[in-house]
Amino acid sequence: MESARALTPQGDIPEARTTIRQDLTEVVTDLWKYRELLFTLAKRDITVRYKQAVMGFAWALLMPMLLVTAGLIIRLAIASVSGRTLTPGTAGVLAVKGLCWSFFVGTIAFSSASLTGASALVSKVYFPREVLPLSSLIAQCFDTCIAATAVSMALPFLGGRFTPALVWVPLLLLILLMFSMATALFLSCANLFFRDVKYIVQILVTFGVFFTPVLFEATLLGPRFAPLIMLNPIAPILEGMRLTMFQGHSLLEPLMVLSAKGIPVVAWQPWYLGYSAAWAVGGLGASALMFHRAEFLFAEYL
Repeated sequence: MESARALTPQGDIPEARTTIRQDLTEVVTDLWKYRELLFTLAKRDITVRYKQAVMGFAWALLMPMLLVTAGLIIRLAIASVSGRTLTPGTAGVLAVKGLCWSFFVGTIAFSSASLTGASALVSKVYFPREVLPLSSLIAQCFDTCIAATAVSMALPFLGGRFTPALVWVPLLLLILLMFSMATALFLSCANLFFRDVKYIVQILVTFGVFFTPVLFEATLLGPRFAPLIMLNPIAPILEGMRLTMFQGHSLLEPLMVLSAKGIPVVAWQPWYLGYSAAWAVGGLGASALMFHRAEFLFAEYL
């Protein structure tokens, strides 16, 4: 593997390019070889995050709680305008969606600066650089697991339904994990070459929630705009979680609902799931390949 990374005598360009399959295989092999370093860095990130923190592990619950509170206020306003009442499961839906969204934005917020924040390691010591953004993702998984435990215990009282449709939940979580991983690799690499990427990340973290059905359901946008917002790769994951956990709907079946004006609105199409999965799998492969082939330039731009 070392020969594939070897530099020419000038030291600035790589040898003959390997195939995509060889590069991706090398990424997986290197990550497995350096798995202890990966988990050590993740443990360091977790320790630093909670060291001398007044609230301790309660910080893991803060973001989902804020999203649920904000969502309830928005849904209450919508309900009062439309003449509807909030259902008992509204808080549960917001908690599940808020948990998934918090995981995604937390991952990109911490991982995007992982390379620039470890410039001493990147420029002096060899290891697969993918370890840095992925360790941030693992640390965020730890936070999310704490919040998920609390949400899981409350779900039976918040409208959660135990139906066969729950078999879709692990697949949805896997798609979310892969898409978050792809975004983390892409943004951490891009932030190294273009330092204004951090401002793009701030915009995504701040305003992305308004372009994603987190605080509202996609069907509230009506028959014209509901399908458009589902083009957001995260949207089918969130709507899929809502439909499977709170309505017991199988994601292999389409679903139509009536709007407040009695107009049919598409709530779900089976291809939505394939669409998100394609973004996750394709994005992870493309970002891993881009990251791996750009590694030899990292030290130069730090």
